[in-house]
Amino acid sequence: MTEVEVVTAREVPLGGPRAMTVRRTLPQRRRSLIGAWCFVDHYGPDDVAGTGGMDVPPHPHTGLQTVSWLFEGEIEHRDSLGVHAVVRPGEVNLMTGGHGVAHSEVSPPGTEVLHGVQLWVALPDAARHVPRDFAHHAPEPVELDGAVARVFVGSFAGTASPVPTYSPLLGVELVLAPGAEVPLELDPSFEHGVLVDLGPVTLAGTQLKRAELGYLAPGTDRAGLVNDTDEPARVLLLGGTPFGEEIVMWWNFVGRTHEDIVAAREAWEQGSDRFGEVRGYAGHTQRLPAPPLPNARLRPRVEPPAAGDRSAWG
Repeated sequence: MTEVEVVTAREVPLGGPRAMTVRRTLPQRRRSLIGAWCFVDHYGPDDVAGTGGMDVPPHPHTGLQTVSWLFEGEIEHRDSLGVHAVVRPGEVNLMTGGHGVAHSEVSPPGTEVLHGVQLWVALPDAARHVPRDFAHHAPEPVELDGAVARVFVGSFAGTASPVPTYSPLLGVELVLAPGAEVPLELDPSFEHGVLVDLGPVTLAGTQLKRAELGYLAPGTDRAGLVNDTDEPARVLLLGGTPFGEEIVMWWNFVGRTHEDIVAAREAWEQGSDRFGEVRGYAGHTQRLPAPPLPNARLRPRVEPPAAGDRSAWG
């Protein structure tokens, strides 16, 4: 029998008390990484009229890539590369922070519902100072026995995404037909996570509810996935080779030492050109300030402690 570790989400207000609530499954103390995936937020369906939607001012990132994937709604993206793009359902936007990038995320006036995931990827040490970059891809649907797959990162079911990553990774949306039983053929060198958006579903004999994540350890080459409902179910399949590097993750930064984080924070607070400038943002404030550092020294771990809930993401 394949053992499934169930990771439950905690609710986190995004960017302040008025902002919409997201359900965070990674990072947590019990599990911080799946491959290089180091951050998983699931949100919506969120009524923009009730919450005010998304308005995340310009904020910094280092040492990571952001992966945005929507089920409903739209998000307007602006960054210090000069990119002005719209995140739409079924289309992936991947931004590489590397040495430093800044960006903003806003739900435009025509968006009534927001529903999607925000993911981060930790860059390996050899690539964590690469130049900032941005990539977009609209994957074609792939028909499987009982499901439709869209591969937004990596390779699966004979198709591959062209977006660049710096370690072996997998990111797939799977929509399961009502009552379908879908066999998953997996790379045994990867560890995997199945995040439920619409369910419940049963993964290798373990039922997962909405917003729960089922973890499969390396060595698993196949697992059954069953839609337990008479409606379509939707999950994300995430995977990668175990990261194997010590990282420090705090606020919107991924580094290797306490000093890395301190330097990134100081550069942002001082307006350094390390992060560049985001032009065209017209929200409630022009810049998101960094929170105070904790009194204790930030310590690197292979399974790092959870990042602060004040993360801005995007």
